[in-house]
Amino acid sequence: MGSHSRTVIYAALTANLLIAATKFGAALVTGSSAILAEGIHSLVDTSNELLLLYGRRRAKLPPDDHFPFGHGKEIYFWSFVVAILVFSLGSGLSIYEGIDQLINPHPTRHTYVNYVILGLAALFEGSSWNIARRELARTKGRRGYLETIRRAKDPSVFVVFLEDSAALLGLGVAFTGILLSQLSGKHYFDALASIVIGLILGVTASILAAETKGLLIGESANREVVQGIREIAASSSGVEHVNEILTMHMGPEFILVNLSVEFDDAASSDDIETMIALLDRRIKQAYPNVKRIFVEAEAWRTRE
Repeated sequence: MGSHSRTVIYAALTANLLIAATKFGAALVTGSSAILAEGIHSLVDTSNELLLLYGRRRAKLPPDDHFPFGHGKEIYFWSFVVAILVFSLGSGLSIYEGIDQLINPHPTRHTYVNYVILGLAALFEGSSWNIARRELARTKGRRGYLETIRRAKDPSVFVVFLEDSAALLGLGVAFTGILLSQLSGKHYFDALASIVIGLILGVTASILAAETKGLLIGESANREVVQGIREIAASSSGVEHVNEILTMHMGPEFILVNLSVEFDDAASSDDIETMIALLDRRIKQAYPNVKRIFVEAEAWRTRE
């Protein structure tokens, strides 16, 4: 996992620490449920960035007897925990605060403070979001952002991108709710804004959970990588047929490959050993993230 994704996490962590403190201070002064929901949102995001950093550190641990392929999937596990926290704490508490405000309404005070805080939050969140967006754009090529997120193998960047996107949307909802409450004198607009922010976080958490679940269970390498490995194997001297290619991401930068091929019947065991070594070297040179390759010599007809 490169320095780019670490930079994205640190930028988001710094922004959320500053924003959370100011939002909670503003909520205390003004009594706004929408601002309190935004404070909860930023606090959860801060915890999430800390968990992502912890997951990245754990993922770098070397292989051992219990984890022969290393600890790369730690980052997937902690990213899934992040999704749970966004849903349970961020979404749940925001919706609860909004409902409580509807049941026990209280007017907001010093509304101008909310606007100042929302403006500062938009500035910090926007900066963090732009860093994450640029990093995502660096790897997406011609694909759209949603497709890039679905195919991404390093959750660090897309988790921050989705969190910051939800944060900016939540700021817009908070601003709208506070403004409508001020203009109409109806305090339930502020409460409804808190509930909508909670729903936004719930949707974000569901997307995060769905994307990280596949990586945690054992997602294959992208189609282009699998096809490239097939072409390399098929063009290798002595290979008659490529039967099956099974891949799995053991971490963002660790691909495990199981390759079943049919070798030339005339090849001796020494020849096959040389062919496998050459095939291993060619694949790893073409795809540096492929760390382990297991080649099975198997006739195609036996698989029918």
